Amino acid sequence: MNRKVKTSRIGRFHYDTPLATSCLGLLLIGYVMVTSSSLHLDGKIADNLWNYPVKQLAHITLGMVLGKCITNIPVRSWEKIGPWLFILSLLLLVVVMIPGAGHAVNGSTRWLSLGGINIQVSELVKFAAVVYMAGYIDRHQQGLRESMLGMFKPLILFCVAGFLLLLEPDFGSTVVILIIAMGMMFLAGARLSLFIMLLAVVAVAAALLVIYEPYRMKRVTSFVNPWADALDTGFQLVQALIAFGRGEVLGVGLGNGIQKLFYLPEAHTDFLFSVIAEELGLLGVLVVIGLFSVLIWRSFTIAKIAEESGERFAAYLAYGLGIWFGFQAFVNMGVNMGVLPTKGLTLPLMSYGGGSVIVMCCAVGLLFRVHSEITEKNASDVPAPRVRVKAKNG
Repeated sequence: MNRKVKTSRIGRFHYDTPLATSCLGLLLIGYVMVTSSSLHLDGKIADNLWNYPVKQLAHITLGMVLGKCITNIPVRSWEKIGPWLFILSLLLLVVVMIPGAGHAVNGSTRWLSLGGINIQVSELVKFAAVVYMAGYIDRHQQGLRESMLGMFKPLILFCVAGFLLLLEPDFGSTVVILIIAMGMMFLAGARLSLFIMLLAVVAVAAALLVIYEPYRMKRVTSFVNPWADALDTGFQLVQALIAFGRGEVLGVGLGNGIQKLFYLPEAHTDFLFSVIAEELGLLGVLVVIGLFSVLIWRSFTIAKIAEESGERFAAYLAYGLGIWFGFQAFVNMGVNMGVLPTKGLTLPLMSYGGGSVIVMCCAVGLLFRVHSEITEKNASDVPAPRVRVKAKNG
């Protein structure tokens, strides 16, 4: 066990202090920045200055409540329901495409309205993908390491999910679930030669999807040189880069950003990181990156401890969640900084959106559950110290 990290214990549940601190920090900074980047929208759209902040606070509250509920569910229960959870998420992807059922935004039909909250179905698919893949690895790790068939079997359902996501269309989420699956297989010990072949197949398929879809190709070409068409295809990236340039080291000050008011599209969702860069500067950017680094570090540390304890399913749950958090955060930040083509992926735990925040909080709750069970198991395995009793002289 890692003795250097402080662990708080409440009852029989163990809280990982660095993990809790990083998650709460991301939620708090995200809420403040969503408020800063959306107040001007509230007056225009809803005639209510606090429309977005109040809704985001409701999302965070509901997410934390559901996350707490998930911490009460034993890890092994997730292994049993994993395949059914993934199938349910596929059915929801079908439902969202039914006319009148799904909610369309900017030409993409990705949302279902549940209880007044728009849930992006792809976020549920990512959560289910981690649980399903962890269960598959636990059951078939030997086959996964020895044959190509063992690697392709779990990808059948992932390809179905990817096809349904592309119909929305949602290319970004398709890439995320494939990275989750392949990353978990790699960590499970898949043969390197077979893994490279599979990676090549996926890369070629992704390239073809980009080449044969004009709007995706435009995003790639505009990413290479956004200034060549700064008022059209390169507009988003150019404005994001201007936001970074204006922020310098300490930023222009909270609430004083200009890009969010007139130029940055979706400043409170996909381009929230650019608002952070403009208003909080390099210092704010480094704080956010640092908090995500702690979150990913703790995810992999928890996974390693679980693996060493013989809890393979719990270990790959934590690995999968760490890959998800890390890759999605990396893509969002990369898009904002101009090192990756524009994709519609939210910044985990920070961007505005009910589905994203709620599902991410649930994922963090599952990670806490893994940590608590492993900590309890390792604590119970430690033998009790011997107590020497001195005999009294008669």
